[in-house]
Amino acid sequence: MPERNSTTPDLSNRARGQWGENLAAAHYRRLGHEILDRNWRSATGELDLVVFDGSTYVFSEVKARRTADFGPASAAVTVAKQRRIRQLAVEWLRAHDVHASSIRFDVVAITGNDLELLTDAF
Repeated sequence: MPERNSTTPDLSNRARGQWGENLAAAHYRRLGHEILDRNWRSATGELDLVVFDGSTYVFSEVKARRTADFGPASAAVTVAKQRRIRQLAVEWLRAHDVHASSIRFDVVAITGNDLELLTDAF
């Protein structure tokens, strides 16, 4: 069920992205998950959130849009973007010497103030 705030902030794209990541991190915490990393970077790109839910490492892409005028926020996670996130996940696991038995790729799509968590999105 989408989560709704009282007002949609009017933010620049960069500020909206940061706001969306904060909202997504808070949502994962409410679910009882641990935030392991935020905005982790390598030469390949950036992971928005790395989360641990107690048994699974979750690599979460956060997309925030002011409106759905140009389609849902989740549509911005293209096949090419998914491929890059998978590669980044491998890099993160290696960099942290983690041998995960279970991983998952989520998308947190925020349109206006509506947050939708798409678990196992790809």
